[in-house]
Amino acid sequence: MKVSYKWLQEFVNIDISPRELADRLTLAGITVEGVKETGEGVSKVITGQIDSISRHPNADKLVVTSVNIGTEKLQIVTAATNVREGDIIPVAVEGAKLASGLAIKRAKLRGVESRGMMCSGQELGIDPKTMSAEQASGIMILPPGARIGEDAKEILGLDDYILELDLTPNRGDCLSIIGVAREVAALLGKPFRLPQPSFGELDEKTEGQVKVDILDRDLCRRFVGRLIKNVRIGSSPLWMQQRLRAAGMRPINNIVDVTNYVMLELGQPMHAFDYNLLQDGHIIVRRVREGEKIITLDGAARDLTPGMLAITDPSGPIAIAGVMGGQSTEVTDKTESILLESAFFNPVSVRRTSKALGLRSEASLRFEKGIDIGGCARAADRAAQLIVEMGSGEASAGRVDRTSETITERVVQFRPSRASYVLGVDIPGETARDILTSLQFKVQDANGDLLVTIPTHRVDVSLEVDLIEEVARMYGYDKAPETLPFGKSTGGMKTIEQAYTTRVRSQLAASGLFEVMTYSFVHPRVFDLMNLPAGSPYRNTLNIQNPLSEEHSVMRTMLLPCLMEVLVRNYNRRVQNGAVFEMGRVFVTRGLDTQPEEKTILAAAAMGCAPGSWNLAPAAFDYYYLKGVLENLFSALRTAPVTFRPESADPSFHPGRTAVLEADGVRLGILGELHPDVLEKYELPVKVTAFELDFNQLLALSGQPADFIPLPKYPGIERDLAVLVKKDIPAEGIFAAIREAGGKLLSDVSLFDIYSGEQVPDGMQSMAFSLKFQAVDRTLTDAEAVEMTNAIAGALAGKFGAELRS
Repeated sequence: MKVSYKWLQEFVNIDISPRELADRLTLAGITVEGVKETGEGVSKVITGQIDSISRHPNADKLVVTSVNIGTEKLQIVTAATNVREGDIIPVAVEGAKLASGLAIKRAKLRGVESRGMMCSGQELGIDPKTMSAEQASGIMILPPGARIGEDAKEILGLDDYILELDLTPNRGDCLSIIGVAREVAALLGKPFRLPQPSFGELDEKTEGQVKVDILDRDLCRRFVGRLIKNVRIGSSPLWMQQRLRAAGMRPINNIVDVTNYVMLELGQPMHAFDYNLLQDGHIIVRRVREGEKIITLDGAARDLTPGMLAITDPSGPIAIAGVMGGQSTEVTDKTESILLESAFFNPVSVRRTSKALGLRSEASLRFEKGIDIGGCARAADRAAQLIVEMGSGEASAGRVDRTSETITERVVQFRPSRASYVLGVDIPGETARDILTSLQFKVQDANGDLLVTIPTHRVDVSLEVDLIEEVARMYGYDKAPETLPFGKSTGGMKTIEQAYTTRVRSQLAASGLFEVMTYSFVHPRVFDLMNLPAGSPYRNTLNIQNPLSEEHSVMRTMLLPCLMEVLVRNYNRRVQNGAVFEMGRVFVTRGLDTQPEEKTILAAAAMGCAPGSWNLAPAAFDYYYLKGVLENLFSALRTAPVTFRPESADPSFHPGRTAVLEADGVRLGILGELHPDVLEKYELPVKVTAFELDFNQLLALSGQPADFIPLPKYPGIERDLAVLVKKDIPAEGIFAAIREAGGKLLSDVSLFDIYSGEQVPDGMQSMAFSLKFQAVDRTLTDAEAVEMTNAIAGALAGKFGAELRS
């Protein structure tokens, strides 16, 4: 919201500078982001009238003009094509400076002396968006009757300051000059002036010529109409154009400018209909019906949907309530009579409609935040007053005023003792009363408390705490005494879940994986991409009622599709090696009337290779790499022993390169290479290995007691054992058999080689194990080591048909 300092002074006497006023408003909760001086840097620019224009003797595109600036006549050479004899223009005389910093000097242009420069609006620092294209780039033409020889900054309103406000959503009342003026009057302890509109009217009444029916009273609580006849369309006065430009709006014509001016001044959006284009002079406010359309003032054809509120006549929609008018009743140069609309529309309805149509306007912004329902009639009268005073039309007597309810003001009890308790500051009741009165609240005594009547323009105040806030901000937050906090305090600490979350993230990052955060919303097609059958429980999703797009229309039930999108996006941008992980939530539906279950899942996906170096070859991000990452993670978390069971039933994973993770009989998750069909659907030509774990289950199985074993006093004996076994025998079973046969003296076992090929029968593979035997009470003999090795070989032969390989 841009507020003119000079405009504010019409309603309150301000005796402090604009910048000091900005500071005072900011401290009172009305944040002023900046103060801008209009016409800053512009000097010695005065108004002049073109007496004559003649051709330049040496240039076809230049003309020589004689400009009367009151005290003398100046010869000025210009290339402007939009000036005519008799035009009044801003003239930069010798020694003048423009907004760009350009200094004007006497010069010769193609041999002809020029003693100044005619100015465009942009050269004077006026925002080109607030002017017509001709005024912005061509010479600025002032209205006839503008005084000659005067300071152009004063004539054009460039001797003002603009306060740029950053309002909180609840302060819709400050989206108007009078709203800010009320605040300023209260801050400075000055009287607030708001004159009642007064103007002459025709004998014929508006009632009888205009009919208004509100069919949907929940969406339109009040509609005020005023009929203006004998309308003369033209330019608005220069002072009105100045104020509109100061607020960032472009002047259009006298009627449109009046509606915009009243909206800025009073905060009441208005619209003008061409009365003669209204069928039967009948306004109907109702919800849109199926199939209705409208061409709005911007020339766009728009399809309306049931539920939107429209202003209609018997023929159909003529405006979108609170958003934009229609082209069918637009005010044009041929307009003779207008109907002024001043109404109160439901904020939620306006917000939904403007969002659905992609139409945001100054009017919709104010309706969305809530306007003064008690000010609709005043706004209509003020607009009529301005039109009559400008000689742009004549007002019919009275107005049409339809409302769905009796407009009343709320009464709220205010307890000074409660205010002091809430604020921690002792504010006397008399002080609180003065503050509320200065803010235009009506206050009555009630046995030591106050009964406060809330004016209709303060839609943000409804409770006692709201009044306490009003008193606090006007009293001054800076007056609150500085005190140290007191009471019992405890040191903060992380919960167990938070601590483990941090540890997991650190461990995976240390293992070469990058953490990502993805949207919780996904497209339903991701389940097809992941090869999931129609009956998969993962397809039982929670649908979003108002999705931003179909790409984000359901809540995710698994993390892997999100990680696959990350890998695909990176691969398509030539990042073909990488491993990512995410710890996020998935959403499992539990019926329509029950909140969904939110499960925390830990997932990772990797493609390509880990970075290498001069002495380290790149390691493939394959099944074994991620298996090692998980084993290190389980070790760091002291998780119960985890087994990796072969898995072939999951449709998203490769049936021969996948394992299910289990611990204490509980399924933790799955690890494996993604199915080739999944990679094909994602159009990813490289292998991807991934895992998904239930973090809550992992948390429950972690934190096992640590066993501390003293360093051995006696040396151990190492032996190698190579056996031939069938390829379909899992290594986990062989490890278990070795540990069982080796007993307590077997301190460690590891697999260091797997071979299949020449000298190994088909269907078989050679597996070589390193065995370490060690006793805590003595040094073992070679004979004992041989005996235990033979026992292990015998156990493998008996259980798996393993043969010793020589």
